[in-house]
Amino acid sequence: MVLHCHVQPKASRNALAGLYGGRLKVHITAPPIDGKANKYLRKYIAKEFGVAKTRVTLVRGESSRQKTLAITRPEKFPPAAQITQP
Repeated sequence: MVLHCHVQPKASRNALAGLYGGRLKVHITAPPIDGKANKYLRKYIAKEFGVAKTRVTLVRGESSRQKTLAITRPEKFPPAAQITQP
């Protein structure tokens, strides 16, 4: 599964916040320093989709808020990730 995200690092809490410009907006508490936000994002997305963090890969957007992640065989789908566009 490919997941296109808009990430807001250094947020007050972790959350999947719905669509933002056609991407899933993800709030994470980790700061965008030395790859900490990317590492934490993979861990958070793995937890939300019920997979090991090794099954979440950052495909594109290492230094950008616009990121593309690949999730191998997700076990569950959080309600915020099931939003469809009209």
